[in-house]
Amino acid sequence: MTLFDLADRRGVRVPTSCDRKGTCHECVVEVQEGSGDLTPRTPAESFLRDPYRLACQARAAAGEVRFAPLSRKPRILTGSTIAETGPDPPRPGYGAAMDLGTTTVVLEVVALESGRAVYQASFENPQRFGGSDIMNRISYDGKCPGELHKAAIGAVNRELKQACAALSIDRHEIGEMVVAGNSTMRDLFFGLDVQPIGQRPYKSVVEEEYRAGKRATTALLEPAHRLGLWMHPKAEVYGAPLIASHVGADTTACLAAIGMESLAGTVMLVDVGTNTEVVLKHEGRLYAASCPAGPAFEGGHVKYGMPGVEGAIESLRWNGAGWDFTVIGGAAPEGICGSGLIDLLAELRRHNLMTPMGVFGGRAREVTIVPDRGITLSREDASNLAQAKAANVCGQQIVMRHAGVAASGIGRLYLAGAFANYIGVRNAIEIGFLAPVPEERIVKVGNAAVAGARRLLCSRPNRAALEQLVKKVEHIELETTPDFFDVFVEGCQFKPMTE
Repeated sequence: MTLFDLADRRGVRVPTSCDRKGTCHECVVEVQEGSGDLTPRTPAESFLRDPYRLACQARAAAGEVRFAPLSRKPRILTGSTIAETGPDPPRPGYGAAMDLGTTTVVLEVVALESGRAVYQASFENPQRFGGSDIMNRISYDGKCPGELHKAAIGAVNRELKQACAALSIDRHEIGEMVVAGNSTMRDLFFGLDVQPIGQRPYKSVVEEEYRAGKRATTALLEPAHRLGLWMHPKAEVYGAPLIASHVGADTTACLAAIGMESLAGTVMLVDVGTNTEVVLKHEGRLYAASCPAGPAFEGGHVKYGMPGVEGAIESLRWNGAGWDFTVIGGAAPEGICGSGLIDLLAELRRHNLMTPMGVFGGRAREVTIVPDRGITLSREDASNLAQAKAANVCGQQIVMRHAGVAASGIGRLYLAGAFANYIGVRNAIEIGFLAPVPEERIVKVGNAAVAGARRLLCSRPNRAALEQLVKKVEHIELETTPDFFDVFVEGCQFKPMTE
């Protein structure tokens, strides 16, 4: 039987997104004992070195095998460049603000009297056993309803208990919580059915009820006791409103954080991730779209791609004979994270080592990055990165075109999220990952989702204002755009985005 079969028997959760086919590279386990009793390494495991194997590929021929899921601590962005604001009105006690991301979670405990965070925790989203992306989580929840909800609640409760201990407070003193997350993450946390989000027209049950006139807003409000949270039983848990489809509460929290409603001129927000959201304000109107970029820039579908963890190459530069690079944590390089991949692609183009179509010099099948570690970038890797980049191109370009504005006409471009925080803006523009907005107009705002959740926690008037703002947003369904495929194909080229 496979190590996955053994894990099932032992009640050990191992993440996967490919239904155990060996393509997602997520089910990495560390074999601690009995490696000699395993079947030989398969081609799908060629990127791994001992003592690591893929649980879906390695089979136990005989004997006792001891192993554990590979646990890596990601570099989680918890801060933002957005200034804290005072509470409205000040009130006693504490509240919690949370950015529930697909990959990572940031939780703050806030003193409601001052509006300041007095405790902060960040951790990997424990729902990864249900897959690394939204669609796989939805599929998993359909097969095992409630498991992902329980995993999230359990992890948040553990952090709330630690916060109470660290602050020497009782759980009854935590009287409110605000949750920001994409449509799927938010609704899973509230225990709602997320299956409609995974199929056309990709609307959550909350959005459907709102559009049918059965509710006044897409925001949610539930008592903590119903969700089983470690807070005052009568505490209110507020889920920030959705815009439409996959443009969810994390995006609206970002809008609250940057104060989109009060910003003048033409402003664009790009929240980069597995799903990239784009919101544009132009001549008083608001437009939004979601781009299913996929996990290529976050470690998926790239042989030596990896998340931003210790051992990941985060920046690169071609020196004429080889590659100079920096590694997170200063450790030996194990792979390349998203910011490094953008640098790599830009340098390959800049030095004519790769064509805009992703063809390497001499039509080589791969480029060697770190010879002594065997780290390479293959033609297939470049193709997967091109498609992920093209999704970002479609989102930004179609939204701008719909609003009738060119990149040069954008007065301010806000980049939100951990991935966007670490990328080299110039390199991202040169390969067409970002619209060619003048660099001096680009502002990295860090984890704007948790900053927005904190603002909503501290001000109920802000909640009401946000609920009204999202009703004004025009949602653009990219795939229904007549020339979507043409824009996508053009966007696959590693060159600056056209105006």
